[in-house]
Amino acid sequence: MSSPNNPNETTYISMSPAALAARGTDASLVGAHCQYPPCNQLDFLPFKCQSCSQTYCSDHRTEDGHDCSQKGAWATRRRLAEQSKASLGGHKPVRDRDVLYAKPCAEGTCKTTIGTSLVPGVHCNACRRDYCLKHRLEEDHDCKSKPPVGARASALAAQQAAITTKATSALERLKLWGASKKEQYKDSRAAKAAGPSGLNAKGQTKLVAVNTLKKTAKGDAKIPPEKRVYIYVEAENETAKAKIPKGEFFFSQDWVVGRMLDSAAASLQVQNINNRSDKEEDKLRVFHVEGGRILDFGEKLGTALVSGNTVVLLRGVGAPEDLIKV
Repeated sequence: MSSPNNPNETTYISMSPAALAARGTDASLVGAHCQYPPCNQLDFLPFKCQSCSQTYCSDHRTEDGHDCSQKGAWATRRRLAEQSKASLGGHKPVRDRDVLYAKPCAEGTCKTTIGTSLVPGVHCNACRRDYCLKHRLEEDHDCKSKPPVGARASALAAQQAAITTKATSALERLKLWGASKKEQYKDSRAAKAAGPSGLNAKGQTKLVAVNTLKKTAKGDAKIPPEKRVYIYVEAENETAKAKIPKGEFFFSQDWVVGRMLDSAAASLQVQNINNRSDKEEDKLRVFHVEGGRILDFGEKLGTALVSGNTVVLLRGVGAPEDLIKV
């Protein structure tokens, strides 16, 4: 067999023209004697060892078969020749290819190494970053909130302005919705204070809705029933994309809003990087629909919410004191 790096390097012996001419007259001129001392037999198709350059019969052609004095020399030459080949697109050795091109997935929470022969990366044309297969889709790596790599400052400013405008408009719509919910909440409280005989249709509907919510809400079973606050949680579609848009949950009245936010975001599968980013446009906030305001992370649920309330998760709307007049 010939070597791919050196076609003249073979594992067999070629017969010379003189040997070919004498083939019909003297059989002893054809072939060669095995140079392994215990053997020395005439072989008509001898083999050449590419490590020690000696000639052997078929029984002793391997390095182990003739106790080669330079065992492994041919394998070393072949390996070095392979390593000296330039990789596609560059002049780096093949052995360094994975090291040169491997890098972590651009999604901050992912620890997958991409750019290797086993785990290729997927390039996102929108934000111009490379991701693993799990985060290759735009919604899986929150593409809209990431400025494109290499984009100009003016384009980045325009994109950020669009995100802020979208978040603010979503907040304004929720405030209008919250105003109507607040009126309904006041009516139900007034009816309840008046006693059973004073319950009107709205108050009765509210009580039925809360009782139904208690039967369907999900939460930590370790929270005592008397400590539970049952609420509706939704994710605002444009600013806080969720795989599960809304749900019914119960939380402890002793929890603060920040802890409730973490739990709700995990349940709805909303990306939550509040603890990893200082940028307000990246932060999730909790909007209390009935109260018509953004809740502070440190507020206690027992003070800010009552069972039957609705909260909405939004991103990029700013801190409570900046945008909402409580």
